[in-house]
Amino acid sequence: MPRLPRGVPVARHRVQEAMRGWGEPDERVETAALVVTELVANAVEHTAGRRIRCRLLRTRGRVRICVWNRGRRHIPALPGPRDPEPYGGPGSGAHRTDAPGPVASWGPHGAGDGFGLASVTEDGRGLMLVDALARRWGTRTSVSGRLVWADL
Repeated sequence: MPRLPRGVPVARHRVQEAMRGWGEPDERVETAALVVTELVANAVEHTAGRRIRCRLLRTRGRVRICVWNRGRRHIPALPGPRDPEPYGGPGSGAHRTDAPGPVASWGPHGAGDGFGLASVTEDGRGLMLVDALARRWGTRTSVSGRLVWADL
């Protein structure tokens, strides 16, 4: 989708549509809608690439939301995720891309313990919401952009 504010509701709607098609419970669908809204809004706000890619990966008992943006304008430091190395062990930075199960994608951003609103600028509060709603989340940054993922 284009990296424009109108891409945020488009991503939210497509996530809801895909998850309802998979038969996911309404509560999980709405949680995913909130999470993707925050992640895509962050990509729109803090990157310079022309497009954002959003992907859902569904495995038994889990849905992973991935938002990728190319190019960088101002990518702020993110509060630390609860589980920054879910697949490759400490320091690997591994991100599993071969998850089995249905995938929905379209198109070309937890706080640690003790992390409170008073210590976060307004820009970081959406990720606190992601942290509260997701089982775990994390990021991968490269010279070409950033991937942010969240597991529900």
